[in-house]
Amino acid sequence: QVQFLESGGGLVQAGGSLRLSCAASGRASSTLVVSWFRQVPGTERQFVATVTWNGAYTYYADSAKGRFTISKDKTKDTFYLQINNLQPEDTAVYHCATRLGPHLRITNWKAYTGWGQGTQVTVSS
Repeated sequence: QVQFLESGGGLVQAGGSLRLSCAASGRASSTLVVSWFRQVPGTERQFVATVTWNGAYTYYADSAKGRFTISKDKTKDTFYLQINNLQPEDTAVYHCATRLGPHLRITNWKAYTGWGQGTQVTVSS
């Protein structure tokens, strides 16, 4: 079973950028996909983006297109979420998780496993 450890969050001013990391451990498989979600207290986890385990294919929520980029490190099982032009509404805890592929468009967080503690992103205006 795969587990994740997220890092890279922080406090940034609006307009800034962050690169979040998600390090995988455990029994990985090329049949898995990895997704980023974000969560504001009191709300459900919101899908952001998905990437295949080999990094070849991606899928984004409409709200994430243009400012968010999901990717995989070519040499290790670490996944990234680059966020540019951060806005106060991006403030949330960001999590990564996994499920069996190959379909990229499954966005319900309940279909995923391997959740880490998340990393807090706070954007000041």
